[in-house]
Amino acid sequence: MSGSGSESEIFRRTFDVSRETLTRLDRYRQMLDKWNKTINLVSGTTMADVWTRHFADSAQIWRLCPENATKWVDLGSGGGFPGLVIAVVAAEKRPELSVTLVEADKRKAAFLRQVAATLGLGVQVIASRIEDIPPLDTDIISARALAPLARLLDLSAPHLNDGGTCLFSKGESVESELTEARKYWKFTIEKSPSMTSSGGMILKIGDLARA
Repeated sequence: MSGSGSESEIFRRTFDVSRETLTRLDRYRQMLDKWNKTINLVSGTTMADVWTRHFADSAQIWRLCPENATKWVDLGSGGGFPGLVIAVVAAEKRPELSVTLVEADKRKAAFLRQVAATLGLGVQVIASRIEDIPPLDTDIISARALAPLARLLDLSAPHLNDGGTCLFSKGESVESELTEARKYWKFTIEKSPSMTSSGGMILKIGDLARA
């Protein structure tokens, strides 16, 4: 993101959100800062740049959301990125969208539940390993910094419905990960450069099938 003004105001202009959404995100930021002192939710060095490193980095994925989607599942949500930020934006932009966060770490899951309750978000949090939960039959699966692409597709496939879409944030190793994933999977793909990470990419994957 670039421009003049505070980071939150730049975020508002970039993603065209209301001041109510900014207020929710700022409350989220405060809770993240507090909990991060006892639970390793994000690197402490990134808290000074949370609006870009975490909020904008997550919100940019929203722009790739298919218009007909009604269910969104975020895998390995950790401190809530991107899934909880997606839920905040969706509360304004598309309140009918159901958002589910999957996080195996019980303490992190407790944090996610607390933030969702404080912000008045109807988010479901599943405190379990992804491999251990029944199929979620979802339109969208997202993940950030969870696993290599081939493994992400292994984890995602049981939970995608017909015509479902994967939205994954990837770094500079994206091409090698794609090469490896294509050994096991067939899929269509759209690549969008990351707004927040030089060399980063957002992958929009569809038509997922075993190779």
